[in-house]
Amino acid sequence: MARPFKQQRNPRNTSPAKPVAVDPDAVPQRLHKLLALAGFGSRREMENLVASGRITINGKTAEVGASVVPSDVVRLDSRPLHLPFEPELPQVLLYHKPEGEIVSQDDPEKRASVFDKLPRIRNGKWIAIGRLDMNTSGLLIFTTSGELANRFMHPRYEVEREYAVRIFGELTDGEMAQLTYGIELDDGPANFDSIRAQGGEGANHWYEVILREGRNREVRRLFEAFQKPVSRLIRVRFGPVNLPPRLKRGQMLHLGVKEVTGLMEWAELAVPKGPPRQLSAREKEKLGSVFTPKAKKSRFDAEAGLESRGPRRVTKTREEGMRQDIEKQQSGRRARSSQAAEPAEMQRPARQPKQATKPARKPANRRIRQATDISASSKIRRSKKS
Repeated sequence: MARPFKQQRNPRNTSPAKPVAVDPDAVPQRLHKLLALAGFGSRREMENLVASGRITINGKTAEVGASVVPSDVVRLDSRPLHLPFEPELPQVLLYHKPEGEIVSQDDPEKRASVFDKLPRIRNGKWIAIGRLDMNTSGLLIFTTSGELANRFMHPRYEVEREYAVRIFGELTDGEMAQLTYGIELDDGPANFDSIRAQGGEGANHWYEVILREGRNREVRRLFEAFQKPVSRLIRVRFGPVNLPPRLKRGQMLHLGVKEVTGLMEWAELAVPKGPPRQLSAREKEKLGSVFTPKAKKSRFDAEAGLESRGPRRVTKTREEGMRQDIEKQQSGRRARSSQAAEPAEMQRPARQPKQATKPARKPANRRIRQATDISASSKIRRSKKS
């Protein structure tokens, strides 16, 4: 069935647009709070976004601390925003992060990121609750609620983080006691709330540690202070959320309405009283079931001179072939540039292009006349003359 044409607006119709119904009883709400509820970031990030001047209210640049009502038109870079004046239940996604992926959306080295596999959502974005370095695996939580993410990550709430650590060597009782008491690191004192030995084989031993901070590489640095390098680090719990045993490395899990409601109550946030958002058939299928995400289509390296092909799929073999072609071209350019840098007497004379000559015309295949071709009449005439 053919797709109908989009109805064009009549340019002669100069009638003004219908005014939006203004509710006099509407309670104004803070703009940065609504932006955080919509999943665009934390409240502090939204305050910085408003201060940058990219958001307008009814055509005027918004100021920090501005309030809006449902009848106001809010735009971000001229794109209209749908703010949740009646908050909906946020989405929460669990991911068993493997080693080799970074938790960042902007990486100049173009390494594999956890955000490359996240499912797309409308009117918002995924916010990573906490970070894990590239060599750390385990539980990683994503949500569309900036307030819920702030409740997990803000230092004043001191949410517990539990890790399974494998080190090379074994700690003594005195060292374990000192790790719980506290030691001095480069960025201040640090300690574990608890540490318990979990056994091990050979030179490797496992430990279960719990702490309430999320400083950069804090667990690794605490063990390295006693010359015990960490060879494996897995986060198994973040606050009330445990890493499900059925969630294998590289897999994701959407939490259901009941689990998300429990997290909102744990975070002491208001649970929406309205009806839940209608889910599509695909969202209902994934809800509560473990699935393996698909990575986004590969993009070429901009430094190599390759551009993205957009919606066209590019296989790994074809990408490697194009990279080899680019390297050959670059090596040829370097060779020509080095040749140009040599003295004039050392350079070889450039080859003169051959002039296009007109190809010689092939002789026609002519048949040689033989004596047998002479007719009998001509022989008779010659005999009479003689």
